Amino acid sequence: MLAKVLSSALTGIDAILVDVEVDLTPGLPAFATVGLPDGAVKESKDRVRAALKNSGYDFPARRITANLAPADIRKEGAAYDLPISIGILAATGVVKEGRLQNYILLGELSLDGTLKEIRGALSMAVTAKRAGMAGIILPLENAPEAAVVDGLDIIGASTLSQVVEFLNDREGIDPYRVDLQALFSSGCEYGEDFNEVKGQEHAKRALEVAASGGHNILMIGPPGSGKTMLARRIPTILPRMSFDEAIETTKVFSVSGLLEKERALLAVRPFRSPHHTISDVGLIGGGTTPKPGEVSLAHNGVLFLDELPEFKKNVLEVLRQPIEDGRVTISRSLVSLTYPARVMLVAAMNPCPCGYLADPIHPCTCSPIAIHRYRSRISGPLLDRIDIHIEVPAVKYRDLADRSEAESSADISRRVERSRHIQQQRYSGTKIHCNAQMTPRFIKKFCELDANGNRMLEMVTDRLGFSARTYNRILKVARTIADLEGSDHIHEQHIAEAIQYRSLDRKIQ
Repeated sequence: MLAKVLSSALTGIDAILVDVEVDLTPGLPAFATVGLPDGAVKESKDRVRAALKNSGYDFPARRITANLAPADIRKEGAAYDLPISIGILAATGVVKEGRLQNYILLGELSLDGTLKEIRGALSMAVTAKRAGMAGIILPLENAPEAAVVDGLDIIGASTLSQVVEFLNDREGIDPYRVDLQALFSSGCEYGEDFNEVKGQEHAKRALEVAASGGHNILMIGPPGSGKTMLARRIPTILPRMSFDEAIETTKVFSVSGLLEKERALLAVRPFRSPHHTISDVGLIGGGTTPKPGEVSLAHNGVLFLDELPEFKKNVLEVLRQPIEDGRVTISRSLVSLTYPARVMLVAAMNPCPCGYLADPIHPCTCSPIAIHRYRSRISGPLLDRIDIHIEVPAVKYRDLADRSEAESSADISRRVERSRHIQQQRYSGTKIHCNAQMTPRFIKKFCELDANGNRMLEMVTDRLGFSARTYNRILKVARTIADLEGSDHIHEQHIAEAIQYRSLDRKIQ
């Protein structure tokens, strides 16, 4: 007796269809799972046996073979418990085949037959819709997340017996529904605002430029100057996420098992701030069972690296390629996975180990050798990939005591939105979304300078010894500054401001 049930498997942040074929043959009782299963899938036989018996169903005393096809893709996790159980019941005639081929089944089983939540439900629901399936049957806890995909019947079940009754058309389960507009709108609020930041007008301007063009930024200043406070408020001035961006970001969190139950859709841009003790696998992703790293969890948002020189050098170096490409590729002997990593990198560091170099009040206790060693932990190639470097000095008392209302995130965000709209029109029909992603071909086309701008940039480049990559970064930032002013052309003042944001190159290298 043979039965076939449809399920799904994760590959990166996407999913593919998996055929779960269950065959029952006479012979000594045995249970074999084939199709490149991992340890959790192999152990499903014990959970399935106990769940069937404790739910009131007979477990067949036959030779059972469960095949997960395609067999060349590794199957991970406990989500195959439910389809294997239903496959056994279908092979023994307990479950009718009428509805079985219209639904994808997913779910981990407790020993008493209760369904437990799984990872990657959103990705699997997207795959089910693309495959033209009627719906997806999964644990009730995952129903709000999967219901974000419109046009698909999301059947949330609590127990194995409830799924059996539904498939046999003896019990109706209403498809789970969510109000996408309300869900998207309710999750768009941030807890921080730029009007809470006192002083630091120069830093705020630099952050506005960075947000407008999607540029990476490095803040250098003493402890307590507000670097972290500024960084945490950057998502509040970034353009609002589109629905497609929200889906893509939510898929990353869902695959990682980090999606909160009360937040079925992430409508705010993520802000990730890993500790400097993080490993390269934790930052980039990977592991024995590959999972997205912090750089992918920050996709479409901000990756904040505080105390940048304290990170291990090998960890920082593996970050270079994802910053350039906007994705992370993890290769293993059996599979190669790609995770999205289009992030705005925001980093912060002290000017020296003690943090008080050139501070007018606190004396610096660091030797020149110690300062050089501290700064050399950040390689030149990595610095070249950070478009903007700014100094964030200590806040003066008169700024702290000032009771006037500072400019809010909403005001800054409106200017950023206008600038991004200009960029979207400029790059329509291409894969580029903002100025920071411009390739040399686009730089040549859209970053033409007048005579004064050319003369200024030539003089500064020769004097400070800027690399070719730094030269291109200055042009990109100048293009963004011009967009903020609504100017079609890059003028001398735009170049001058962009150069200010690269003036730390010589001091740090």
